[in-house]
Amino acid sequence: MDALLAVSAFCEEMYVFFVGDAVSQLVEGQQPKKILSRNYINTFKLMEVCDIENVYLCAESLIQFGLQDSRLIVDAKIKSSNEIADLMHCCSQIITF
Repeated sequence: MDALLAVSAFCEEMYVFFVGDAVSQLVEGQQPKKILSRNYINTFKLMEVCDIENVYLCAESLIQFGLQDSRLIVDAKIKSSNEIADLMHCCSQIITF
């Protein structure tokens, strides 16, 4: 997230994709301190402040992890894996984490 926010200062339009187990990072009500993990929840909310508006979640990943009905901490568009692949093909550079 730190790298994403830093890069947003130099990009006019950025797309962020949450695929696979990454979709679990956006589920509301997590308690990262209980597992001694860093609390990224507030950092994810900074995406909106940094004008990162193109945020997408993979529908199949949500279903795979049983999260399709979960409340999310950010406003994201849910797309199929094929739609996400099409969007990625329009990107000139891709950074994966």
